[in-house]
Amino acid sequence: MSSKIETLHCEETSLGLLCLRRREPADRPGLVVTEVSLSYEFLMSSYVTDSERALARQALALHAGSGLDVLVGGLGLGYTAREALASDRVRRVEVVELLSPVIDWLEQGLIPLADELKQDARLVVTQADVYRRLLGPAEQKHDLVLIDVDHTPELPLASANASFYTEAGLERARCHLAPGGVLAVWSYADSTPFAAALRRVFADVRVEPIVVFNDLNGVETTDWLFLARDPIAGAPTAT
Repeated sequence: MSSKIETLHCEETSLGLLCLRRREPADRPGLVVTEVSLSYEFLMSSYVTDSERALARQALALHAGSGLDVLVGGLGLGYTAREALASDRVRRVEVVELLSPVIDWLEQGLIPLADELKQDARLVVTQADVYRRLLGPAEQKHDLVLIDVDHTPELPLASANASFYTEAGLERARCHLAPGGVLAVWSYADSTPFAAALRRVFADVRVEPIVVFNDLNGVETTDWLFLARDPIAGAPTAT
C-alpha cells in the first residue's frame, strides 16, 4: 500500500529545489505528516521533531533569566520557535529565515503550526541570512541563539556557511550574545572539530545526542546538539 501524497509547493531556490508536501501513510489512516525536501533530499518532518524541540528546551535550561530574547536561525516547520515560545521566560523570538518560500508557507497556513505561531505576538520572522548576521556587527544582543540550518558543521547547505563553524566565526557570533547567553546548534551528526572550536571560544560546552525512533519507518537516528555559553559567576542555572 502506498502513501497518499499531496504536493503543496515546489520552487527553485538559491539552495536547490525546495518542496513541501503532505503525506498520509497507508497504514496510518487519518495521520497527516508534513515534509520538506531540498534537491530531492529529505530535510524534516512534522512527525519527528524531538531534536528540533530539544534545541530550544536544552538551551533554555542553561539560562536562568527571564524576559529572554531568542534568535532562531532557520524557520523550517516552526518547532524550534514554538518550543522557545512555550516558555513564559521568553519575551521575544526572532526567526531569521533565508528562503522566502518557507516564510510564505507560514503566512499561507501550509505548515501545521502556522495558526499557533502567527497568533503569538512575541514572534518576529525576518528574511535574511542568519550566518551573515552573526558574522557581522552585533547591533542587538540575544540571550539565546539557536541554529538549525545546515545538515552538519562539515556539510553546510551553502559553502559560505562554513566560516561560522570555525573558531574565528564563533568568536564573532559570541559577540551577539548578551552576558550569560547560550549558543545552541543542531546537527544530524557529531563533529569533533566543531566541538573543539567551541571549547576554544566558550567556557562551558556540552554536546548532547538526541536519539529518536521513527515508528513510521522503523528507523532509529541520532541527532546532535552543541550548546555553549560563558556563565556569569554566581548566576543560577535553570532546570
